[in-house]
Amino acid sequence: MHGEIKLKKWVPFKAEQVICWEHGLIWSATAWMNGLPIVGSDRIIDGIGAMQWKLLGLVPVMTASGSDITRSAVGRLQSESVCLPSVFCGNDVSWTSTESSPLDSSLHSSFVVQGERAELDFTIDQTGRLKTFKLPRWGSPEGAEFHYVDFGGILDSEGTFCGYTIPTRLRIGWYFGSERFESEGEFFRATIDDAIYR
Repeated sequence: MHGEIKLKKWVPFKAEQVICWEHGLIWSATAWMNGLPIVGSDRIIDGIGAMQWKLLGLVPVMTASGSDITRSAVGRLQSESVCLPSVFCGNDVSWTSTESSPLDSSLHSSFVVQGERAELDFTIDQTGRLKTFKLPRWGSPEGAEFHYVDFGGILDSEGTFCGYTIPTRLRIGWYFGSERFESEGEFFRATIDDAIYR
């Protein structure tokens, strides 16, 4: 995947992500700030979350771990379910229909990921294309204490890989569903170039 991420200002990145639903995910990326590469990863593996980023791959610029980071990373994994459609076929997933508009359907999905209950809301257009998702995610976008904040994204296009149709252009961030998403919450814009399912 490639795109841009907001690190005070929008900077370009390239990344690869591996998701194993039972164990977690690793997102490894390189972002360029003022022409210099920042290399690192966000991860949640078997219930332990962490992030580590280094300027030029050598000088630490951000390292974080602990229970709050793990809980936030579980929320990240929950949101990545939009790239794993088979997750929603499990017997432990419950579905309800919520308020709908004439053009879109609204669905709510509930399931457990790494010990945390996921509560995802989706909007789907008349052709069945996923348009948005939203969930309460543990985080601290204000830089203060961690708490649940509405997190989600706009899914602008989709593609089919190995028989799975998934979003391929996404705009993601905090305060989803409010005006704050556009003004301060959005921090991630990505295009998925390829996906391999095994």
